[in-house]
Amino acid sequence: MALLDDLAEKLSQDVIDAMDALGDDRLHEQVSKVLMAASPTVQEAFMTCMRFRLAERRGRKFLEQTIKAAKEGGEAPVAPRAVDTGH
Repeated sequence: MALLDDLAEKLSQDVIDAMDALGDDRLHEQVSKVLMAASPTVQEAFMTCMRFRLAERRGRKFLEQTIKAAKEGGEAPVAPRAVDTGH
């Protein structure tokens, strides 16, 4: 449903912005609880968007640190070990 995706994407971006402004890296969990009480469907769409955004943020930070280390001759960050998901 396009409306659901649009709303979840917009809210997740607003929450990311608020997390940065407030210095609260767990704000999305509180918003998720509010959504769950109102609509599990909206909550799941929101959390999917949040997982995408937070994962992209972590990946981008890792990439930027790796590039910086290569340019400056420093030590590159180490990627986490692979997690066995049982698939």
